[in-house]
Amino acid sequence: MKWEDTKQMKKSTKLFKIFLTLFFCALATVAGAQIKGVVIDNSTGEAIPNATVVYKGLKISTIADIDGQYVIQRHNGAELTFSAVGYKSQTVLISNKIPSKMNVKLDTDIELLSEVLVKSKKKRYSRKNNPAVELMRRVIDAKKRTDLKNNDYYRFRKYQKITLAENDITPSDLLESKRFKGKDWLINQVEMCDINKKLILPLSVGETVSDYIYRKSPKTERTIIEGQRSHGINDIIQTGDILNVAIKDLFTDVDIYDDQIRLLQYQFTSPIGRTAIQFYRFYIQDTVRIENDSCIHMAFIPNNQQDFGFRGDLWIVKDSSLHVKRCELSIPKRSDVNFVDNMKIVQEYTKLDNGEWVLTTDDMIVEMSLLDFLSKMVVIRTTRLGDYSFDEIPNKLFKGKKKEILRPDAEMRDDKFWADNRAVELTKSEGRMKTFVKNLTETKGFKYVLFVARLFIENFVETGGKNKPSKVDIGPINTMISNNFIDGFRSRVSAQTTANLNKHLFLSGYYAHGWDSKKNYYKADVTYSFNKKEYLPREFPKRTISFTSTYDVMAPSDKFISTDKDNVFTAFKWTKVEEMMFYNRQQLSFEYEQEYGLKTSLFLKRESNEACGKLSFTPLSTPGVSKKLNTSELKAELFFSPGQTYINTKQRRTVFNKDAPEFSLSHTIGFKGFLGGDYRYNFTEARIYKRLFLNSWGYVNCTLKAGAQWNTVPFPLLIMPAANLSFILQRETFSLINNMEFLNDRYASVDIGWNLNGKLFNRIPLLKHLKWREHIGFKCLWGKLTDKNNPMLNPNSSLLMQFPEGSTIMDPHRPYMEVSFGIHNIFKLFHVEYVRRLNYLDLPTAHKHGVRLMMQMTF
Repeated sequence: MKWEDTKQMKKSTKLFKIFLTLFFCALATVAGAQIKGVVIDNSTGEAIPNATVVYKGLKISTIADIDGQYVIQRHNGAELTFSAVGYKSQTVLISNKIPSKMNVKLDTDIELLSEVLVKSKKKRYSRKNNPAVELMRRVIDAKKRTDLKNNDYYRFRKYQKITLAENDITPSDLLESKRFKGKDWLINQVEMCDINKKLILPLSVGETVSDYIYRKSPKTERTIIEGQRSHGINDIIQTGDILNVAIKDLFTDVDIYDDQIRLLQYQFTSPIGRTAIQFYRFYIQDTVRIENDSCIHMAFIPNNQQDFGFRGDLWIVKDSSLHVKRCELSIPKRSDVNFVDNMKIVQEYTKLDNGEWVLTTDDMIVEMSLLDFLSKMVVIRTTRLGDYSFDEIPNKLFKGKKKEILRPDAEMRDDKFWADNRAVELTKSEGRMKTFVKNLTETKGFKYVLFVARLFIENFVETGGKNKPSKVDIGPINTMISNNFIDGFRSRVSAQTTANLNKHLFLSGYYAHGWDSKKNYYKADVTYSFNKKEYLPREFPKRTISFTSTYDVMAPSDKFISTDKDNVFTAFKWTKVEEMMFYNRQQLSFEYEQEYGLKTSLFLKRESNEACGKLSFTPLSTPGVSKKLNTSELKAELFFSPGQTYINTKQRRTVFNKDAPEFSLSHTIGFKGFLGGDYRYNFTEARIYKRLFLNSWGYVNCTLKAGAQWNTVPFPLLIMPAANLSFILQRETFSLINNMEFLNDRYASVDIGWNLNGKLFNRIPLLKHLKWREHIGFKCLWGKLTDKNNPMLNPNSSLLMQFPEGSTIMDPHRPYMEVSFGIHNIFKLFHVEYVRRLNYLDLPTAHKHGVRLMMQMTF
């Protein structure tokens, strides 16, 4: 009987596999129900680039690539039309008799619409006397007339769904791959994508319902989030908000009526932007009817398809509004954009009863391949806009400075709310995302995979277990081993508590040991957050008070690096760092952030420094005697960055959207006789950062700084240049200034970095295939040391100290300068710079040039 059951079970398993094979092959057949081929010039036999292939009436179309190759979905019974500028259109009735591969030959035509002057295919594209260009000029000029912001008020409701999924799964993967074997729940999660007709495995889905409101005077716009939720693999890792923030910022809303479209953190020239005529080539294709509107079908491509631009189609209404009825945007296959295999954006506009044209559909699909050994991914963003109103909006809704307001119950909405407000239904796999995540976490061996993933992604090790969220995290891991001149080999163990222990109170710190110095070091921090936190106290908005006590060793230049000074990678220096100091520091900090970008900070600090290595704190009045430097100070700082977004890692909070400008102003007062402080001083510093976009020429990052030490102080309290002694590039630091090489009490600096996005390399044969991108940098430091702080002019001063060996007084008429020439996007991962110092080359500490690098993944 048991043998019979086993036999029957094997037979059932076999039948199930056959069923799966037939089922997924059927799905693959549906996905593969496409027609492809080449559009050819009938007289010359040459391929016709950028030909349009369209099902009239079905709103389905595509554009042949530069080699005339096209792929389009099969729709039996529909008419498929092939057209190109300068050729007669050809229409084919699609039926079962039409093969899946169909090459189409077009005859040249002397006319294209009655009003279009057609140029010979052999002639070069010209903007002069070009009807397509003249029409686009009129479309661009008409933008102002149809802008919704001409109204005193308007509002609308928006529903958005963003899905992240593994892409292009094959039936053989499901039947043969070990990861699917015996996991029916995982196979059931796989579904057919209606857009790209491929099998996908949804991994996360996020939904947002929001109201947008606008007031013309005083100009105010605001988004009120009524409902928001997200489920998927981002729930598994504690810093899962990185995924949510990154996807929303990278694949943000697109408005073709803007001159520049921000996408993938780059600026793409809009096809109806002010510079579109110079950037794109336009071709009138046909006159078609979409719903009740007669439209001119316009195709466009960038002049250079490797530049950051779109190719696609516009359907422009043939009336006085010249408004876009529909647009389809994609990225050229030869584009310099990284990791994106295919992208399509579809937008539709609707004319309201009052005559206004409004956006109602905004969909995007992006197919990506990050690395060859990783699975292909797809992001699908579905957006619907409706309930437009132009009635007066109560002033109370515009109170405050927040641009985005999250309703208190927005993340607690029930199923009824989503059923009533969801404009597009979830797919079956999206709807069972919670069950999918539960099954995933219960898979045998998954906890070990997750442990390794967290180690690399988060740089921390969690101490929690199954159904027990981590209350204490161990890390950062990359600081456990390092090296410096005093300690030689150095080991360190660090830990921090999380909001799973207490949502307001947080503890963190480390213990370190120097094996050559045989010294022990520590840092202990206690932080109280006035607002509840999801995981860590630095989450935006940060509203905290904290106390920190530290005893450790450092080089004076360590305070300029943005990463942890014990990071094992920054331990490798291009120069020997022998001047160091021990510091014993206690600090009380108060930080308060507003949602609109203003941050107020107060720091009360007491610190004692003791020179070590080849550094000494030797007063001019007592030569040969090194003393401790004791200070107590109060620092107040204002920081403002409207529109800045952050991602929170377990180690630090990082700015994700670097487009936002930054302004900061701080003043520090040193107290003599208070908390053991020996010096009275005042130090003021200001900073401005701005990213400037240059259309297709990339962007420029500009940072301006200035500061002054107003009092007479010993050299450790003077202004040291932001020197980076590591081979790893650091933002806003000088790559070839040595440790304490210049000491000033007045300074101003400029840091300019120009990323050309491959604008030059894309035009060089052979080199353009590497898709490298150029970077040009210039850094300048002006400094001055006033007479009161010059030890050579005040040899008997009781306050001043002997300058360290190698320190130089800068000539105020000769600022320090360095330039850099870099290549990034090497293997889509590395950035390498050659740095050249332009002056002060005669100094014994000067390094004339060097090579610096960093890892940088960008689209």
